[in-house]
Amino acid sequence: MPMDLTAVIGGIALVDHHVHGALRETVGRPEFEGMLTESDRPVPPWMTQMDSQLGFALRRHCAPLLGLEPSASAGDYWAARSARDPEELARLFLRASGTGHWLVETGYKGDMLLGPAGMAAAGGAEAREIVRLESLLEEVAPGATAAGLRDAFRAALRARCAEPGVAGLKSVVAYRHGFGFDPAPPSHAEVAGAAGRWLRRIAAGAAPRVTAPALLRMALWEAVETGLPLQLHAGYGDPDIELHRCDPLLLTGWLRAVEPTGTAVLLLHCYPYHRGAGYLAQAFPHVYFDAGLAINHTGARSAAVVAETLELAPFAKILYSSDAWGPPELHYLGALLWRRGMTRALTAWVEEGEWTAADAARVATMIGRDNAARVYGLDPAG
Repeated sequence: MPMDLTAVIGGIALVDHHVHGALRETVGRPEFEGMLTESDRPVPPWMTQMDSQLGFALRRHCAPLLGLEPSASAGDYWAARSARDPEELARLFLRASGTGHWLVETGYKGDMLLGPAGMAAAGGAEAREIVRLESLLEEVAPGATAAGLRDAFRAALRARCAEPGVAGLKSVVAYRHGFGFDPAPPSHAEVAGAAGRWLRRIAAGAAPRVTAPALLRMALWEAVETGLPLQLHAGYGDPDIELHRCDPLLLTGWLRAVEPTGTAVLLLHCYPYHRGAGYLAQAFPHVYFDAGLAINHTGARSAAVVAETLELAPFAKILYSSDAWGPPELHYLGALLWRRGMTRALTAWVEEGEWTAADAARVATMIGRDNAARVYGLDPAG
């Protein structure tokens, strides 16, 4: 009997290796629609964010879980959604995703979202934490001196890494500066000088937002020294970034410098630079990547993006993530669209005689679960 790839891929207990929590509170429709875009600006009053690839995918695939017909109207979708509380919505969509393990990044507006324990309970799965470097540095800074900031951050980072349930680290240097930074570790003088300027601004009442290249580099190199997997946002994101400075190819020198440490570097999302990320994953043994965020936002075109991730990198270097944040529909939709994209690409290659069905099933399982289990030291059963 021929292997049913749809069933095989649909049955993988996914490891979502980069995700944020689902909403823990009720939001209004304007706030909900604002969570369907990477823009941090209000949705203009003359349009709806439901009229987007993500909005159409949400109406098509999430509506049936709310008892509606596929592609129900935006108004009907909102009414059905509003009849359920956040706890019910989280259970419904998280469990329908078929995810076996969530690696939850907690560094962005975590007070609005379920933490790892909440995700595990709502999703009926396991969950571990990914610690954001810049958030930790900003927590440490107000109590530190310029000369002592590096040591204070190192101590705080090592303490967090030693906590049970912490699986890895993440940096948003792409947002704070971009990837065109000096790849070498910063000197003590560089760090102390940048720290002094930053701490003086904080003392004068500025928000403790770290943007100095020397401090961002310091945080990256301290993370590398822990040996934990290190995630880096790359490519597409909100307007706080300058997209041309987030091309992961700009990291080549730094990746080369990190290589002797053996620390795994995981490039997140990468769109529209996912093909370049595939090259880096092929070129460097410690580099991995995913298409994360782009899969939900490209909706009906997401199968093409998933297929493009399979072009160049060894299959042991590609991971699955949803990068869902907020509405639990995004956690479900990311999994559904990734499964659909993989099924379409691999089925076509099997039917063309390029791949065997057994190889297709094995590769899908590697990318959906086993690669992340290996990199993060998880139970491979999910």
